[in-house]
Amino acid sequence: MRVVIAEDNALLREGLVLLLTSAGHEVAAVAASGPEVLPALLEHRPDVAVLDVRMPPGFRDEGLRAALAARAEIPGLPVLVLSQYVEETYAAELLGGGASGVGYLLKDRVGRVDEFLDALERVSSGGTALDPEVVAELLAKRRDDPIDSLTRREREVLQLMAEGRDNATIAAQLVVTERSVSKHIGNVFNKLGLPPSDSGHRRVLAVLAYLNKRFHT
Repeated sequence: MRVVIAEDNALLREGLVLLLTSAGHEVAAVAASGPEVLPALLEHRPDVAVLDVRMPPGFRDEGLRAALAARAEIPGLPVLVLSQYVEETYAAELLGGGASGVGYLLKDRVGRVDEFLDALERVSSGGTALDPEVVAELLAKRRDDPIDSLTRREREVLQLMAEGRDNATIAAQLVVTERSVSKHIGNVFNKLGLPPSDSGHRRVLAVLAYLNKRFHT
């Protein structure tokens, strides 16, 4: 796949280039500051963009703003955002549109090469990849709403769904059957008042949209 990288830290930027090219992907362009990001994305229209949230000159949310602007210009552009810390507002804003092909990972996750490449593949194919710590943080903020009615197992299933895991992976991780996972998912949707969907990434996005709505209320 063709990738555009936006990262101001030279060491991490070159590390990403080496990692991706070694895995057989093409790095179409790199950007080291916020103003460089959107032009690079519009010129190369990559299969996926890997963007740092905070970039020069302001080190605020330049990478995120460029990602949102690029998705407005190129609908459906897959974007995997990297962040040093769990920044809930940025995660919620990225997910707020309910669009597919989005990911939000902590930078530490890049060091786990297989996990990072798996997340990149999922995002590029229109799925989601949310860092477990980000999901846990979002879930922990919910009080006095239907999420409180979920059982411990249902919350575990919801968290893994939000990370972008499919039923087989959830079943293996929780050491239960896929039929049991399907039942838990049905219970989650019923309790949250969300219509179930046969599409993996759409159902995850529905949950994330719900969590995002609660985050802003």
